[in-house]
Amino acid sequence: QVQLLESGGGSVEAGGSLTLSCVASEFTYRIGCMGWFRQAPGKEREGVAIIDVDGMEKYADDVKGRFTISKDHAKSTLYLQMNSLKPDDTAMYYCAGGASGCGSSWYGLSASDFDHWGQGTQVTVSS
Repeated sequence: QVQLLESGGGSVEAGGSLTLSCVASEFTYRIGCMGWFRQAPGKEREGVAIIDVDGMEKYADDVKGRFTISKDHAKSTLYLQMNSLKPDDTAMYYCAGGASGCGSSWYGLSASDFDHWGQGTQVTVSS
């Protein structure tokens, strides 16, 4: 059973930066794809970024150039570096793992491609 534990959320002013971390209890190639999703109050969960076993990445259009996803196998950790944060980035951020690969998320980030989820870490950006 894969367990994912996020950390690094917090409150920051617009223009600031945060780095989210997600430690996986079983960080092997069984997890074909890992990603970050977010959900703001009253809105649906949306994809932020994904990365596969070969290091290929995909980002949502509104975070391109500002966010960077990366992973460290030695530390069993997934990261999301977030720069130039905006109030619209305020949300609960979730780490996700998909054992079957990124699938259709290469065409449009989709939570349905992921079967393991963390509890989330809150990011709040003030103007």
